[in-house]
Amino acid sequence: MRLSLRFVLPLLLILAAIAYVVAPLVDELTLRWSLRDLDARSTVIAKAVEEPLEDALVTGSSNKIMTFFSRISQDERLYAIGYCATPQAKLQATRSVPAEIRCNDLERWNAPRGSVLHLPKGPLHVAVRPLVGETHPEGRLILVQDMNFLERRSQETRRYLFYFFLGLAAAVSLITVIIAQLSWRGWVAGTRALLRGEGLLRQPVTSPPAPPKASEIVPPAPEFRPIARDLQRLIRDLEAERAARDESQLTWAPETLRAILHGELRGEDVIVVSNREPYIHQRKGDHIEVQRPASGLVTALEPIMRACSGVWIATGTGSADRDVVDTRDRVAVPPDKPAYQLRRVWMTPEEEAGYYYGFSNEGLWPLCHIAHVRPIFRSGDWAHYVAANRKFADAVVSESKTRDPIVLVQDYHFALLPRMIREALPDATVITFWHIPWPNPESFAICPWAADIVSGLLGSSILGFHTQYHVNNFVDTVDRLIEARVDREAFTVSQGGKLTAVRRYPISIAWPPSEEMVGKPVADCRSHIRELNGLPPDQAIGVGVDRLDYTKGILERFLAVERLFDLNPQWIGRFTFIQIAAPSRASIDDYRNHHDAVVALAERINARFSGAAPAILLKVEHHEPWQVYEYYRAAELCFVGSLHDGMNLVAKEFVASRDDERGVLVLSQFTGASRELPESVVVNPYDVDQCAAALHVALTMPEQEQADRMRLMRGLIAEFNVYRWAGRMLLDAALMRRRSKLPDTPVGNTGAPPAVPTPSPT
Repeated sequence: MRLSLRFVLPLLLILAAIAYVVAPLVDELTLRWSLRDLDARSTVIAKAVEEPLEDALVTGSSNKIMTFFSRISQDERLYAIGYCATPQAKLQATRSVPAEIRCNDLERWNAPRGSVLHLPKGPLHVAVRPLVGETHPEGRLILVQDMNFLERRSQETRRYLFYFFLGLAAAVSLITVIIAQLSWRGWVAGTRALLRGEGLLRQPVTSPPAPPKASEIVPPAPEFRPIARDLQRLIRDLEAERAARDESQLTWAPETLRAILHGELRGEDVIVVSNREPYIHQRKGDHIEVQRPASGLVTALEPIMRACSGVWIATGTGSADRDVVDTRDRVAVPPDKPAYQLRRVWMTPEEEAGYYYGFSNEGLWPLCHIAHVRPIFRSGDWAHYVAANRKFADAVVSESKTRDPIVLVQDYHFALLPRMIREALPDATVITFWHIPWPNPESFAICPWAADIVSGLLGSSILGFHTQYHVNNFVDTVDRLIEARVDREAFTVSQGGKLTAVRRYPISIAWPPSEEMVGKPVADCRSHIRELNGLPPDQAIGVGVDRLDYTKGILERFLAVERLFDLNPQWIGRFTFIQIAAPSRASIDDYRNHHDAVVALAERINARFSGAAPAILLKVEHHEPWQVYEYYRAAELCFVGSLHDGMNLVAKEFVASRDDERGVLVLSQFTGASRELPESVVVNPYDVDQCAAALHVALTMPEQEQADRMRLMRGLIAEFNVYRWAGRMLLDAALMRRRSKLPDTPVGNTGAPPAVPTPSPT
C-alpha cells in the first residue's frame, strides 16, 4: 500500500498542476470562440434584416423603424440595435443602446478585441455591419449583444474541467495501484517458483489455453444446418432491402444507377427497346455526320444507358446507318466516348409505312392525345404493327446474355412487345414505360384491337406512366375491356397468373446539365443568338422548342403572340418569338397540313406587325442539343403550350439551362410537367387572351421573382432527375425479382388466390 501511495501522490500533484495551468487557457479559448460566434451571429442578423429595414428606410417612417427594431430586440441575447445613415446622422436605436456608441465613432468597434464594451451591469459585444442601400449608401447597422452568458459558460467549463481531471486522477490512480499490486505479487510469485525450480523445465499449470484454430471450430450439427442457411439468407435479404431503401434517399446520379445494377440487380444485362434511335448516321456528301434526334424519349434515356451500359435496340433510319454497323448490326455509341451498344433493326418501306406512320402515328398517337385529330385504323397497318413487334422481340432474345434480362420497353410503338418477350423469356423482368397520355376507357375502346394492346402491355412486370391520372385510366381500361384481376389498392393487374404493377414514374432529365450545354456564359449566349438572327442587342425574345406536331400547340402559341401585340402595342418591334420546330412525320397528311398552317400563320403575323424586328422567327430545321440550350439561355421566356402531353421535357430543360436563375417558364396546364412545376406561369393554351397576358407577365416580371421561381423549380429537377426516374423503376424491379424467388407457402385451403408480392410504391 505504501508503494502504491508513492506512485499516486505525485501523480495527483502533477494532475492538479496541469489543471491549474489549463484553466486560464480554457477561459481564453472560450472567450475567443464566443467572440467569433457573436461576430458570426451579428452577420447573420444583419443579412436577415437588410431587406425589411431597407423597405422601412425608403418610407422614411421613424416609427416604423423603431417598431421593427423593438420586435427584433426581443431576443434575450440581443441587448440593443441601432442604425446610422451617415457618420454625421443621428443614431436611430432602441432605448437600451449604451451612450458610448455614436455615429461619428463607429470605427472603434470594428476590431474583435475592441468590440467588447464593459459596463457595470456586465460586458456587451458591439458589432457594426454595413447596410448599403440605394437611399443610404453609407448606412451602418449596430448590433449590441449581452455577454453575461459568457461568464456562466466559463464557470461551467471550469467545473467540467475540474470534474474531468478529478475523474482522470481517480482512474489513473486506481489503475496504478492495481498494476503495482499485480506486479509486486508477480515478482514475489516468480521468485518463489524460481527457488522451487518451477518454470525452468515445464510450463506453469495456470497459463490460459490457446484460442482454437479455424479448422478446429466445430460446425453446427446437421439438423441445424438448414436453419443456419435460412438465417444467413434472411440476413442477406434484410441487408439488401435496407440498402435499396437507403439508396432512394441519396442524390441520384449515374453512380447511383450503377450501384443498383451491380448491387441490387447484380450486374445483369440491361436492354432498352425504342423505335427512335439515340444516334443517327447521315451521309453528307463524302463524309458521315452523326445526329441526335429531337426527342424527349432520347433525352431521358440516353443518360441512363451512358450510366448503365448494355444494349439499345432501335430502328435504323439514317442514310449511313448500315455503313457503320458490324456483322451483328451493332455500333458503339456515343461516338466520342462509347459507353453502350446500339443494335439496329431494319424495316422495309412497307413495314415502316404500316407500323410507324400508319398504326402508331395515325392511329394510337391521335387516339391517346386529345388534339381533335381523328385516329385512323387499317387492318393492313395492324398486321405490320404485329410483325414489327415480333421482329423486335426476336432482337431482344438474340441480344439477351441470360435467361432473365432486364428489358426496358419504351412507348406506344411496342404495345405488343412485353407479352412477346414474356412468352420467349419467362424469367425476364420487363419494364414498360408509356411516354404519351393514356385516355379514358371510352376513348381507347375506339381502337378495334384495344383488348390486344392492353393484353400485350400486361406482359410487363412493371408498367409506368407519367401521372396518376394516366395510371387510373389504364386500370379502368383493363377493368372494362379484358378478363383480369385488378387490385385498385396496390394498383396491380393479374392476368394468366402473371402480375403487372402499374405505377407512376414522372420522367425527367439528367442533372446537372453537362458542361457542353451550359458552359457558354449567358451573356455570350444572349449576344450571339441576337446577332445570329439579326435582332437588336436589347431585343426581348421568347423561345419554343418542339417537334412540328399538331399536339404541341404551335398555332395557339403564335395566336397568343399576335394577341400580345394587340393588347400591349409597346412590345411591337421589341419582342420576337423564336420557334424551333424539328421536322416530324412529313409523310402523314395531317402533319403536312399542320406544317403549312404554321408557316402561313407566322407569315401573316409578321406581315401585320412588320418593323425593325420580326414578330415570329420560325426555324423548321434540326438543332443539336447544345444549340437548343444556347437559345434557352438567351431567352427572356420559354413558352411550352402543348395541347396534350405526357410530361414535356422541354420545360425541364429550360429550367435546367438557367443557372443564372433568370427567365420565365410559361407552361400549358395539359402537360404532366405542370403538376411538378407550379412555380411556372401555368396557362390554358386554348385561351388566347390568358396566354397573351401570361407573355406580358413574363416579360415584365421582376428579376427577384424570376430568381425565386427558378430556384424552386431547379431544386425539384435536381432531386427528381432522370436517374431517379430510372432508379425507382429498377429498385421496384429488383424487389420484385427477389420476391419472385421466394417459394409459395400454402397456409390452408381457404379457396382464396395466393397473395402476390408487389413492388413498393413510388
